[in-house]
Amino acid sequence: MNLLTNLFSPSKENKKTVEKKQPIRLPRTKKDRKGIHIKSSEEITIMRQSSLIVATVLKEIEEIVKPGMTTGDLDDYAEQRIREMGGEPSFKGYYGFPGSICASINHEVVHGIPSNKKRIRRGDVLKVDTGAYYQGFHGDSCITIAVDKVSPKTAHLIRVAEEALYAGISQVKAGNYLLDIAGAIEDVVKKSDYSVVEDYIGHGVGKNLHEDPPVFNYRTTEVPKIKLKAGMTLAIEPIVNQGSKLTRTLRDRWTVVTVDNALSAQFEHTVLVTETGYEILTDRSTLS
Repeated sequence: MNLLTNLFSPSKENKKTVEKKQPIRLPRTKKDRKGIHIKSSEEITIMRQSSLIVATVLKEIEEIVKPGMTTGDLDDYAEQRIREMGGEPSFKGYYGFPGSICASINHEVVHGIPSNKKRIRRGDVLKVDTGAYYQGFHGDSCITIAVDKVSPKTAHLIRVAEEALYAGISQVKAGNYLLDIAGAIEDVVKKSDYSVVEDYIGHGVGKNLHEDPPVFNYRTTEVPKIKLKAGMTLAIEPIVNQGSKLTRTLRDRWTVVTVDNALSAQFEHTVLVTETGYEILTDRSTLS
């Protein structure tokens, strides 16, 4: 299974059909995706801006979301704000995906299609993932929002997912390996007796929304033995389930859910590898 492609694509049987109906609008050819692109200082400057757009949109969504809104409302807001800041929504039209955000609620794991019929309720676990394309480069990030009050057990799941992300990020620096990131994430999740979703992983990001290298969230022999180098940009994105790690895809061929209907949480940042550590390009904490 090609995990890199599987991270953001419809089910295999529908992929060709969707691509014919809605061709990919931005320059993301398979040829471009091969190999790891070390970004120049000029390219990093652009990626800071594309990532700032993403961080701003997610921070604003976190502030405005409330029960009664629909995921379609959030999608409209995200697209408008991305374009106001000079970007294009990375997700819209990508393999035919119809939205500017992925909005996944409760047991929905990833790739939830935003809809004016999908109403957000108090106590929901809402995952909002979005990307922005700016002057040739993408930024990509995801947050999990506890809508109003959630149970302590649910709050713990969300907290562990975020801690797992930052544990992985803490291993980012020139000279470390992708396996260091994967192991740090897995250790945090296993300590809490949750499971790491293995069907979907992180990735390189830059000129293309999904690039090499694949960024795993768990230890496996499939993790490439790649040493991190300054100038690499990675989208690190652990997905954590309360129950089984197994998932299935709904009939819309996009929305992925847990097989046991257990809750799922996800966090993601676009991260720059530096000589001494890392820079979180989609950091929301510095925004006013």
